Amino acid sequence: MIKSGSIDAVLIATPHYQHTSLGICAFEQGVHVMVEKPISAHKADGERLIEASNKHPDIVFGAMFQLRTEPRYLKIKKLIDDGELGEIVRINWIITDWYRTEAYYASGGWRATWKGEGGGVLLNQCLHQLDALQWLVGMPSKVRSFAQLGRFHDIEVEDNVTAYLEYPNGATGVFISSTGEAPGSNRFEIAGTRGKLVLENDQIQFTRNENCMIEHSKTSKIGFSKPEVWDVNIPFDNATLPHAILMRNFVNAIREGEELIAPGNDGLNSVELANVLLYSSLVDQSD
Repeated sequence: MIKSGSIDAVLIATPHYQHTSLGICAFEQGVHVMVEKPISAHKADGERLIEASNKHPDIVFGAMFQLRTEPRYLKIKKLIDDGELGEIVRINWIITDWYRTEAYYASGGWRATWKGEGGGVLLNQCLHQLDALQWLVGMPSKVRSFAQLGRFHDIEVEDNVTAYLEYPNGATGVFISSTGEAPGSNRFEIAGTRGKLVLENDQIQFTRNENCMIEHSKTSKIGFSKPEVWDVNIPFDNATLPHAILMRNFVNAIREGEELIAPGNDGLNSVELANVLLYSSLVDQSD
């Protein structure tokens, strides 16, 4: 099909390991590519895919990271980019509402295997959150992860993960995910020098410091005083058909040169995070 000359673009939604080879084949044939997450199972394969894409700059390469279309994350990104949170000092994301049953894992022979999928909850379910995390606050400089293989299911890959993150500016973070915890949680918290933001239960609560917490500490004459705060509830709607938004954007990029919401090259960061969090646990050291 890719070599037929009859198509302009392809959406690759196959098991993970095929993303790289099919994507490279499409680029070589002059076919535009939208690839489902992850762009590849391993960082090295992702680099091969991106290298092939770079050889064909006129070919559009998009990735299916639909959280980037969600107003909740767009509003959080604007708050960060506009400096409303000040300098970020801590992030916590507990995303354990990816509950899956044994029947789910038995539904396909490639699922939850090193050979077929290349990983578990990190590479499959919460790769969306890993993409959103690096898109919002950047890549960590150091991680230490604890991943349990088959903790809740009869599988060989990880289904329960707790990770510690450090960032270049000294900020720290915790990322927790699981496919075996019910009812599970989805709580994303970002603390900055100008306040704290919490996304949970379809609400964004922004508690904004009137002044920078570090400056307040340096100038206050009272030992237990804190900056005055404003409590702001930030409303948002859900994106309507987020996958369709990305596909329309992909088509418009091909036809009209519209900027991609989720460029394929961006997909390397989430793959690297998934790989390194698993690797850190397997070798029992930080990286």
